[in-house]
Amino acid sequence: MASRPIVPQHARGGEANVGGGKQHKKNVAADGRNRKALGDIGNLVTVRGLEDKPNRPITRSFRAQLLANAQDAAVAENNRKQACANVAGPPPPAVADGVVAMAKRVAPKPAQKKVTAKPKPEEVIEISSEKKVQKDKSVTKKKEGDPNSKKKSQAFTSVLTARSKAACGLTNKPKVEIEDIDASDADNELAAVEYVEDIYTFYKEVENESRHLDYMNTQHQPELNKRMREILLDWLMDVHSKFDLSLETLYLTINIIDRFLSVKAVPKRELQLVGVSAMLMAAKYEEIWPPEVNDFVCLSDRAYSHEQVLAMEKIILGKLEWTLTVPTPFVFLVRFIKASNPDHTLENMAHFLSELGVMHYATLVKYCPSMVAASAVFAARCTLNKSPIWNETLKLHTGYSEEELMDCAKLLVNFHSTVGNGKHKAVCRKYSDPGRGAVAVLPPAKILLPESSISICPEHF
Repeated sequence: MASRPIVPQHARGGEANVGGGKQHKKNVAADGRNRKALGDIGNLVTVRGLEDKPNRPITRSFRAQLLANAQDAAVAENNRKQACANVAGPPPPAVADGVVAMAKRVAPKPAQKKVTAKPKPEEVIEISSEKKVQKDKSVTKKKEGDPNSKKKSQAFTSVLTARSKAACGLTNKPKVEIEDIDASDADNELAAVEYVEDIYTFYKEVENESRHLDYMNTQHQPELNKRMREILLDWLMDVHSKFDLSLETLYLTINIIDRFLSVKAVPKRELQLVGVSAMLMAAKYEEIWPPEVNDFVCLSDRAYSHEQVLAMEKIILGKLEWTLTVPTPFVFLVRFIKASNPDHTLENMAHFLSELGVMHYATLVKYCPSMVAASAVFAARCTLNKSPIWNETLKLHTGYSEEELMDCAKLLVNFHSTVGNGKHKAVCRKYSDPGRGAVAVLPPAKILLPESSISICPEHF
């Protein structure tokens, strides 16, 4: 008979070493209650994960096969982890924990790759094969209702301005190129850019309040006539040039004289005294260092005393109720010249025509100060052949169109055509100076001067 193989038994309470190593014995109490049931008494092992397969003895060939399978499983697991990392998804649980654990002990660890956080997906415009569409610069758009997105808020002043323009019908008008004439004075505090439009709007509202009445064509001044007034103003212009006073003083002097003569009858012998006192008052109002009373007394060849000048000054102030802040043609002329984008010649020509206008009585009686100033600028541009003669910027700031200024401009050009007839020598000498462009000797504008009116005397107006 064949002999039965004898399988050695393990000690009680001992454990079988799977790898065939040394056996570790433990002391077990002699008590029967602490004894455990015998486990595997044969050379068999149960591999985790392979419980469903029949057990077999671990031989050298079987161990080599297990190691090869563990290495293959580790490589497959590593590839699966890399694929999961690229998709940014969580890796699935291990299938065979025992085999993987064995592979980690035997197989070398693969090199770990650095996983970088991928940016958020962006909205991309699909490009079809038939037609290419340009990709939008802003790939991501803010969603509606996002608290981080801020809406542009409009100021309350801009809302009121828009409503006013809509009520006036200005929003329906086509946009025209209007030059900002105050842009260069944005940093000049004395220019008052913030209030200049309101100031001139107020001037135009009150300019008729400071106009004088027609005192020459009535019996209010029985001893005076237009010729006497022109002689007086021609002499005062020489005095003005001698003292080198400002143009504001000259225009205010003429305004004071006309307003006083329209409310009080003056004899012929006191007309020069009224002119002297008026210029003294205007110089005190406008100049930093005004001339003294004795200077005017000397210039009048001592026809009046110091006390008479001061007494007439007091009478004039009483009749005018101390109202000296008035919009003269010079106030508007400065603004309108600025709007005309002038050069040196144009500026002098406008001043020349304006002073010719205020020298004549009929001009100030018929036309308001703003129209005289605007007509002077219009006539100056016509005289110098400026193109265009009138534009939207001038129309906006002056408030007058070409048709409205035509009559007054023709009157000023007619005065220009007769200035060399021996009248108004002071104005002619002043603007014949090369320092002022010698604009008085330039020919008048032919387009505003009909042939029939060349020989007309200014006294007929």
